[in-house]
Amino acid sequence: MIYLGVAGWPVAHSRSPAMHNAALAAVGLDGWRYVRLPLPPARFAETVRALPEAGFRGINVTIPHKEAAVAVADAVSHTAAAVGAANTITFEPDGTVHADNTDVIGLLASLPRDPAGTTALVLGAGGAARAAVYALRSAGAAEVLVWNRTRERAERLVAALGGRVVDAVPQVELVVNCTSVGLHDADLPFKSLPLPADTVGVGSCVVDMVYRPGGTRLLAAAKQRGATVVDGLEILVAQGAASFARWTDRTAPLEVMRRAVADVATR
Repeated sequence: MIYLGVAGWPVAHSRSPAMHNAALAAVGLDGWRYVRLPLPPARFAETVRALPEAGFRGINVTIPHKEAAVAVADAVSHTAAAVGAANTITFEPDGTVHADNTDVIGLLASLPRDPAGTTALVLGAGGAARAAVYALRSAGAAEVLVWNRTRERAERLVAALGGRVVDAVPQVELVVNCTSVGLHDADLPFKSLPLPADTVGVGSCVVDMVYRPGGTRLLAAAKQRGATVVDGLEILVAQGAASFARWTDRTAPLEVMRRAVADVATR
């Protein structure tokens, strides 16, 4: 058996196993299985190093391990190095641990229009936010604003990748939520995010990296105001397809993956 997986803390909510197992079956890789790997931060590095001996070919990495994934790797892709965070680890046949970042591809592929020339707001300053800032600046956004509850983290992100830290948010054309707000009912409500009613509306787009059954309250509010919304599930599929292709050398069956995550959402 060849194993793939997703490492996070928490990770029980992840729909990646359903998505990837459906894709593996669709391309005929019956001897492969994708599993959840709940790893507390203190155990991440040692566990990752031990996975090849357990039959793992690769793993996805989610909150809070994306920056640690770069540190644990022997080789890092140009994108992951530039972002300073990785979401895809591949265990090469020669023993090399390779880190890549498919969040950049996933975000850009999921946007309904080209972000070139737009003013964008990224909420958060973790690994997903770093990927979003890098992606938007690389795609030619006119300005990328960054907000985080801890301003110092936002300042470090901007120092490394560019953009501008903000405390108060002006009207923008694109919002990308990279915080964990909305992941659990017990979390701070989406209204804790700096999004006054006039920040988004008709003509704007709101992207939420978080995904949960029925969508997040942030996306529901944005849609009600007339904004175009992009659910985290679409980004999950796009970045997952890139990871899948790297691990298996097969073209990812996108529609199969979309149906798999949608089926989980309706259960």
